[in-house]
Amino acid sequence: MNSVPQSLVNNLCVYCGARLGNDPNFEVAARELGHRLAAHDIGLVYGGGAIGFMGVVASAVSERGGKVTGVIPEFLRQREIAFNDAEELILTEDMHARKRIMFERSDAFVALPGGIGTLEELLEVSTWLQLEQHEKPVIVANLFSYWEPLRDLLTRAVAGGFVDQSTVDQIRIVNSVEQLMTELGFPSA
Repeated sequence: MNSVPQSLVNNLCVYCGARLGNDPNFEVAARELGHRLAAHDIGLVYGGGAIGFMGVVASAVSERGGKVTGVIPEFLRQREIAFNDAEELILTEDMHARKRIMFERSDAFVALPGGIGTLEELLEVSTWLQLEQHEKPVIVANLFSYWEPLRDLLTRAVAGGFVDQSTVDQIRIVNSVEQLMTELGFPSA
């Protein structure tokens, strides 16, 4: 896999769950990612919530002096508890505006473990990549094999003739925060 030149990744969009899930290892990895982003002066662009993995990553970036840009629809401001320590908190009218702003503000995208919303956001930017609407890296952080079912599904889609292998190859899959940082062109801690 080719790494993205360091100068091209100033802001990373992180898609992740508004819940913590059942495995504490995910939370540890999310915190590690936040600390690494701050250490490398990579701004976090994310869904703006203070709960779940969203809150863990944002808090970790913020506590190390990094830049946090949260983008949250007004109707989710209370439900996902907006992260008020963000350097910039953008309130939007709806989910479409949220995702558009997150896309525009980011140089690359990564999906941590999450639910339906995380999966939807990952697939949307992957579709745009396939349709040549952008050339930004799309990375799946397959932490503790969380995204293996997605990898299997993509393999089946290729085998079934629904997608070309070259399209699937555009979605980079890494297995750790360290591999993610290397993929983005940053050295190990």
